[in-house]
Amino acid sequence: MEISGKIIVLNDTETIGAKDFKKRLLVVETTETYPQTIPVEFTQEKTTVLNSYKVGDLVKIGINIRGSEWKGRYFANINGWKIDKIDSTSLSAEQHMPDREDVKPINNAVDYEDESDSLPF
Repeated sequence: MEISGKIIVLNDTETIGAKDFKKRLLVVETTETYPQTIPVEFTQEKTTVLNSYKVGDLVKIGINIRGSEWKGRYFANINGWKIDKIDSTSLSAEQHMPDREDVKPINNAVDYEDESDSLPF
């Protein structure tokens, strides 16, 4: 999956535990009609791919969504594995929603006039 937006938070790399697990948080704000702020974690060797990015950059991020259960509670994580800079014209073209005039109606109507005594369901 991919998400696109503007980087609004870019934390430093954290090292956790005795095995030196590395993670780095990036938060993207989408440019949809109703913008969303989405936290994405990059882990281990993927933390270094964020070194050339800064707050304000427009990006497209390849993500995986992971879920887990612990003691009857459920958690979801969004893990990044790829990131690319994009320009503002690419971002608006990707997230274009068609206007009502662009959408063609679907006509699934069935003519039941031949069967006047039968129900259409």
